[in-house]
Formats: sequence, structure tokens, C-alpha cells
Amino acid sequence: MTAKQDDIINRAELLQQGIATLQLQIQQIKASGEVAPPGCCVLRYQARGQKGTYWYYKLHATEPIFPATQPEKLTKYKHLGKAGTPAHVNAVISVARRIQIDYLQSCIDSLRQNWVDLYESLKEKK
Repeated sequence: MTAKQDDIINRAELLQQGIATLQLQIQQIKASGEVAPPGCCVLRYQARGQKGTYWYYKLHATEPIFPATQPEKLTKYKHLGKAGTPAHVNAVISVARRIQIDYLQSCIDSLRQNWVDLYESLKEKK
């Protein structure tokens, strides 16, 4: 085996180790609690009542995924209530977990592409 081939093998192994490390981090995040569905965010909205104006929060999805008040219907919103309620705080943390997982997954995808590029460059040299 040549020094170049050894170098390529070593770099491929490092890429695989990086992927494994990131996959483990994703598993740990998932194990730490609820993860929001993809594309969700927490939004603040204003409601007016008899005693004034209030701020409330909702989990917003890009597509209807949450159960609606009508049977067998779905909505884009899950109402969370006021700031600091368990539902509100849990939703914010679950969205944070989703963002972390999505970022780690994009890093894994990038490393996988780098691995493919590494071996394609080896083929081109032959």
C-alpha cells in the first residue's frame, strides 16, 4: 500500500469517527426529552381580554400536525398559554432540541459527502 492510500484510509476513518460521534450526540439529545417536530417554532401572540392585553404562546408548525378541537382535524398550532407555563417552557426546549438535531444531521450529511468525495478522488487518480 502506498503512502497516499494510507492517508486516504486514515482520513476516511476520521470521517467515519466524526459521523459516529455526531450520531451519538443526536441519540443523547433525543434521550434527554421531547423533540419538536421538524419545522416548528414557538410564536408569541397578543390577545385582548376584558382586563387588558395579554401575551400568549403557541407552537407553530409549517403544516397541520396537531390535533384540532374538531375531531379528525389537524391544525398548525398548539396553544401553550402564558410565558413560563410548563407547556411553554417544554415547547421552547423541544424546539431547541430539534434545532440541535437538525444542525448535527446537516454536519453528518456533509461528512458523508466528504467521504464520497474522498473515494471519488481516489478513483479519478487511477
